[in-house]
Amino acid sequence: MAKLIAKPATEGLLPLTIGTLTLSDASPKRLTAIAPFSGARAAVAEALRAAGLDWPMPDRAVKGAKGTCLWSGRDQAFLTDLPPPAGLAGHAALTDLSDGWVALKLTGPDAAATLARLIPIDLSPGAFPDGASARTGLGHMSVLLHRSSNRSFTLYLFRSMAASAVHEIEGAMKSLAARAVI
Repeated sequence: MAKLIAKPATEGLLPLTIGTLTLSDASPKRLTAIAPFSGARAAVAEALRAAGLDWPMPDRAVKGAKGTCLWSGRDQAFLTDLPPPAGLAGHAALTDLSDGWVALKLTGPDAAATLARLIPIDLSPGAFPDGASARTGLGHMSVLLHRSSNRSFTLYLFRSMAASAVHEIEGAMKSLAARAVI
C-alpha cells in the first residue's frame, strides 16, 4: 500500500519576494465554513462572541485574539485557526475546509497596485479598507480576498488553484517591479 505524505499546496513555490513585495503561504491551521440555519444567526453570533469573535457584517472580517471570522457570502462566514466554538453545531452547518483551501498573503507597499492588475474591484483604502473581505475573481479563479492591513492582503482559494494563483500574482509582481526600474 502506498504511503501518502501531506505537503503544502505551495511547496516549492513560496515564499517569493520580488521588488518590495513578498508572497507567502498563510494557510490557517484550520478553516471552517459556517452557515447559520434559518433564524439562528443570533445564536451563532452569541457562540462566536463567547470565543472572542462576532458574526461579520457583509464585506468585513472580525479579528479575535486567536482567529478571524471572515464574511464569505450571504449568511456564510469562514472561521480561521480556531475550532468551531461550543454551541455552534446546533445552530449552523459547519464544514471543515482545511484540506481543500489555501491562503496566500501578499505583503508590501505595492500590494494593492499588484492585485489591482488581477482583481476587478477597487482596492483603494477608501473603497476596500483594513478588515474588508470580498468574494471576487483572480484571473479565472474564485477567491475570498481579505485586506489584513494597509500593506497586505490574504487570498483564500481552492487548494487545486494554488499554483495558478502564484503564477498570476508572480507575473503582476514582476511587471510592477520592472516598471519601478524604468
